[in-house]
Amino acid sequence: MQKSIYLDYASTTPVHPEVLKTMIPYFSEHFGNPESLHFFGIEAKKAIDEARKQVADFLNCKSSEIIFCGSATEANNIAIIGFAKANRSRGTHIITSKFEHPSVLNTFKYLEKEGEFSVTYLDVDHDGFISLEQLESAIIKDTILVSIMAANNEIGTIQPIQKIGEICKKHNVAFHTDACQLAEYFPLDVEKLNASILTINGSKLYGPKGIAALYIKQNTKIFPIIHGGEHEHGLRSGTHNVPGIVGLGKACTIASLNSEKEAKRLTPLRDHLIHGLLKNIPNAFLNGSLKNRLPNNINIAIPNIESKELLLHLDEAGICISVGSACGSGKNTPSHVLKSLGLKDDLCRSSIRISLGLYTTDKDIDYILEKLPEIVARLK
Repeated sequence: MQKSIYLDYASTTPVHPEVLKTMIPYFSEHFGNPESLHFFGIEAKKAIDEARKQVADFLNCKSSEIIFCGSATEANNIAIIGFAKANRSRGTHIITSKFEHPSVLNTFKYLEKEGEFSVTYLDVDHDGFISLEQLESAIIKDTILVSIMAANNEIGTIQPIQKIGEICKKHNVAFHTDACQLAEYFPLDVEKLNASILTINGSKLYGPKGIAALYIKQNTKIFPIIHGGEHEHGLRSGTHNVPGIVGLGKACTIASLNSEKEAKRLTPLRDHLIHGLLKNIPNAFLNGSLKNRLPNNINIAIPNIESKELLLHLDEAGICISVGSACGSGKNTPSHVLKSLGLKDDLCRSSIRISLGLYTTDKDIDYILEKLPEIVARLK
């Protein structure tokens, strides 16, 4: 059977062997509920406390400023809805961009639809960057929250989040950033970023799925959106996913040691693949910025090709990529991210995302450079 080459790391990453090794005892040997007061519960509680410290060290914050959630989607909902409703006495205007992840964009739309909050949706340029001038001019006396993702999950554009944080701090506005895609490749220092709230998740860090962490700066007021047993400082009720939490903590420790080295390894592979595809596929072009993009992200538009059909042929050739966000892959509507860049619907449907990762090799890049242009020529 032909070996498949996995090039969809932006969708999810495999669990790192060291992460898995750390998690295994908490499925069986140390299975206790951390809220229990006996030995088994105490052992589980110690593991959670250690993982919380590992995540806090990764983000340069206090352990008390970290809460664990079931997913980045949940964390983003807590961050946005919880903050907005807790601070509505201060103002009811909130700001985001038009090309956020659906877990942010649709949460803003939900608040807007409720009628209590007004939302400004910032434009992005053809490379996917917001305008800092537009952001600052959009902030009014009634503004309480800005949420801008650190790096886009589809086109890999890295926003100037430190400057965004500075603008928010200057105007005394809370700044939330979804940093899930950025966390694996760049240091995340919440103090330097001037972030009030920040989201990361396990499945983008070679940790397990179904676990995320939310940094909430001390004294930031947030209402819970899930009610129950008052877990996680009362902000996220529900029995702790101990193996997942332990895995996320270990994944953060590994990332803090390896992220810079891995980014340097992947960047030339990314650039070689981009230049090779643009050279060998007529009229193809890159979506997003070449300079300020994630070291593992390639998003290419290939005019007159249906991207989903192309994916099926690539899968037959043993190459696993995507058309964009896994969260929207079942929909037939064009990507809102690509539309926000000014692409017409046909070009949105002709775009593919290739994302590299820990196990990507030179041979993988050479293989896709051989097969992808060949398949495109055959389809045309």
